Amino acid sequence: MEPANARFGGGAASTMLHPLVAVALLIAIVLMLLLPRKYVIAPFLLAVFLVPMGQGLVVGGMHFLVIRILILVGCARFISSMLSSRRDAFAEGFSSVDQAVTLWAFFYALTFTILWMDTQALINRLGFLVDILGGYFLLRFLIQDMDDVRRAIKLFALIAVINAICMMNEQLTGQNIFGRLGGIASVSAVREGRIRSQGAFQVYILAGVFGATFLPLFAWLWKDRVSRILGLVGMTSAIIMVVTSASSTSDMALVAAIVGLCFWPLRKQMRLIRWGLVFMLVALHLVMKAPVWALIARMDLTGASSGEHRYKLVDNFIRHFADWWLLGAKNYNDWGWEMWDLSNQYVACGLQGGLATLICFIAIISRGFGRLGRARARVAGDRKQEWFLWFLGASMFAHLVAYFGISYFDQIQFAWFAFLAIIYVATFKAMRPEVEQVETVGDLHLASVPSQVGSGLSDQPDKVN
Repeated sequence: MEPANARFGGGAASTMLHPLVAVALLIAIVLMLLLPRKYVIAPFLLAVFLVPMGQGLVVGGMHFLVIRILILVGCARFISSMLSSRRDAFAEGFSSVDQAVTLWAFFYALTFTILWMDTQALINRLGFLVDILGGYFLLRFLIQDMDDVRRAIKLFALIAVINAICMMNEQLTGQNIFGRLGGIASVSAVREGRIRSQGAFQVYILAGVFGATFLPLFAWLWKDRVSRILGLVGMTSAIIMVVTSASSTSDMALVAAIVGLCFWPLRKQMRLIRWGLVFMLVALHLVMKAPVWALIARMDLTGASSGEHRYKLVDNFIRHFADWWLLGAKNYNDWGWEMWDLSNQYVACGLQGGLATLICFIAIISRGFGRLGRARARVAGDRKQEWFLWFLGASMFAHLVAYFGISYFDQIQFAWFAFLAIIYVATFKAMRPEVEQVETVGDLHLASVPSQVGSGLSDQPDKVN
């Protein structure tokens, strides 16, 4: 089993750039370089999520996908602003989530390269680092206050609307409009007689997961009353994306998001509920004939789920711990039928990056939940702020569940990174009772003299113009 597409993270052997995509890319680049920082996120997200990921240039055997080009342009803007101001880009510096993401990417790249000891594997991981760390910190740079948060969520709602319309068209015609640009299939996949719409995403599962995980944030737009119509349209589009993707994974993520929202009345008993869930799983494992993770095989909400494969994947992952814990594994495809298909984020982290990579990935989720929990406790009594943090927690729970059925490998990675940046902004003030005033120098938000403010979220930008 050779490293897949080990050419700087690309795939195609030659350049694939539709003329419309080339024009859109040039417009996005110009806007990213000229617009004020707070508006740069618009051309970036729209281009990332509405251009098929297979579009890109091949130069000297290296792949520069449209997404990667946009990241490099954005990072150039970021670095230029930072150097010109000679100040840190982030008021708090490296947060605990930033540290976990950096370590996760580093271990993922290092262990994969050592495991294969191949030049192409090294090039592949360098491309991976550009995409992951470049994309993550670019979004951290672009999302720095509550105005940025609202702007990002509104953009994601618009992206959901566009994809939902195109995915409904797939249900009627069996043709993917985005596929005409190249880089993804133009004919929709069909299983058990059901068309599986995918929109601009690489696979239908990830299209559905996008809708499911953003549903709570669109619901917040509606409840916040600032953008009620867009919030309602966004929620409708999110549900359409889930339904038309015809995937049990996205269905389960949607159920998780809704269940997370419904647990609001029990928010003060969540510690008891979490421990109760742990004890229940242990008890089931002791009384069941099969291991408790065999329950994955029984989760089928569409009638065409491959739950059995996902169960075998987890089962083999656990049974072959000695084979992958240090650097990952090369020949896991020999463990059983279709074991090459790593449709589980946790398994993918372990098999491709070893135990250290898996631990760092779990730490990202754990620290994200931790920040949300501590922030919600500090703003207790302020219903508006508590609601927003709870919506974020429901979205995080939806991601956690989705990771059991798919590994993120296309545009949705950047939706995940944007979500982590939103968590940072949402929890920043609540996590620090005494925060620093912020002034704007060029593109950067810079720390100034500390001042007393109430703990919690602000509806105004964290800066003084």
